[in-house]
Amino acid sequence: MSNGAEAPPTVDVDVTTHGDFPGIAEYAQSKIGGLTRLARRPVSYARVRLTRRHDPAVERPVIAQANLDVGGRPVRAQVEAATAQEAVDTLESRLRRRLEHLHDRWDTPRGPGAAPPWRHDDKAEREIRSFGGTPREPRIIRRKSYSMAPCTVDDAVAEMELLDYDFHLFAEKGSGTAAVVYRSEPTGYRIALVAPSLAGEVAPFQGLVTISPHAVPCLREQDALERLRLLGLPFLFYVDAAQGRASVLYRRFDGDFGVLTPAPITSER
Repeated sequence: MSNGAEAPPTVDVDVTTHGDFPGIAEYAQSKIGGLTRLARRPVSYARVRLTRRHDPAVERPVIAQANLDVGGRPVRAQVEAATAQEAVDTLESRLRRRLEHLHDRWDTPRGPGAAPPWRHDDKAEREIRSFGGTPREPRIIRRKSYSMAPCTVDDAVAEMELLDYDFHLFAEKGSGTAAVVYRSEPTGYRIALVAPSLAGEVAPFQGLVTISPHAVPCLREQDALERLRLLGLPFLFYVDAAQGRASVLYRRFDGDFGVLTPAPITSER
C-alpha cells in the first residue's frame, strides 16, 4: 500500500511516421509518454510525427514534431536530427523544458512586480537551419488565418516559447496593431509593429524586448517570396499589397513556405 500520491499514468502517444523507422514507435512512446509524470496537470493528448528527407545533401534528414495538450494548453516542439532515435531524444529534452516553462507560468505570481519566468538556457541548441538540396522555385504550400485576441508582449513571448516557434504573430494590446515577436541578440527578443509609429502606445512589458523602428514593407506575395528567398531570412513580416493586411511568410522545415495572416474582423449590426 502506498501512502503517497500516485504518479499519473503514461499517456498513449499517437506516433505517425513517413519513412522507414523500425522500432521508433515504441521508443517514442517510452520517451515522450514518460513526460506525463512531469506534468502537473492532465495530458489529454500527445502526438509525435517523424519524417525522413531523402536528399543526401541534408545532414540531419529526420524531422520530429510533437504536440501535447497539458491542462488545455498546447505544448509543441520540433527538431531535426541525423537519426530517428537522436530526434526523439532531442524532442524529449526540449518538451521537458517546455513543461518546466509551463509550470513556471502557472506557478509564478503575476502582477506588476512579478519577474518573467522565461528560460534562455537553450541558446546553444538553437542553430541556423539550412535547407540543402537542389534549388527550386519557392512554393507556398500552407496558408493559415487565425483570430488574434489582444495580448501583451510578455504573453506573446511566453506563447512563442511554449509552442517552440521562432516567431509569433499577435495583436499587441496597447497599440491595437498586428505585431511579430522573434528572437534577437543581444537582448533576447524583438518585436516589429505593422505601424512602428505606434511604438509609444505599446502596453507595458517586463521582458528583455526591443521594438524595431523600421517600417514593414508593403509587397505583393510573389515579391515577398523572392525577398525571403534571396536574403535567406527565416521569415518576413510584411503588408500584403493585394489585401492590405499584415502577413508573415516563413520557411518550413521541409524547405517550402507558409503564410500566416490575422483572420478578418467581422462586425455585426
